[in-house]
Amino acid sequence: MEPKKALIKVTGKQNYGNDDDKIELTTIGTLEETDNEYILSYNEELEPNSAPIKTRLSVRKDEKRVELMRSGGFGSLLIIERSRRNLCTYATEFGDLLMGIYGKNIENEIEEKKGKISFDYDVDINGALTSQNEVTVEFKIN
Repeated sequence: MEPKKALIKVTGKQNYGNDDDKIELTTIGTLEETDNEYILSYNEELEPNSAPIKTRLSVRKDEKRVELMRSGGFGSLLIIERSRRNLCTYATEFGDLLMGIYGKNIENEIEEKKGKISFDYDVDINGALTSQNEVTVEFKIN
């Protein structure tokens, strides 16, 4: 399928022990469908004068795997698989972190002109749980 222009809303929730954080991003991007996955691509603008971060979110149709790849000033590739821990590298301005990503739940509800993808995962560094994360991505085809 040819990539289609889409309005994308990303909501991320993080829990760090007793602290909660929530971020929301609404942007224009593209949706592409292959035989096995849905691929959303979009840019994230973090600071007014910084270069955008290119984000590519691939979700398997069988809901077993999500890949979240970010490139730009700092790159990362998070692999989230249900009931499995993967080691992933996350780049920061201070250097790369090696993190464990344990996937808990992956769901997608895709219709012809709109959809919702959600996934939950835990992050650990050196085996110690650092955060519990929930991501919801909603989109509408223009």
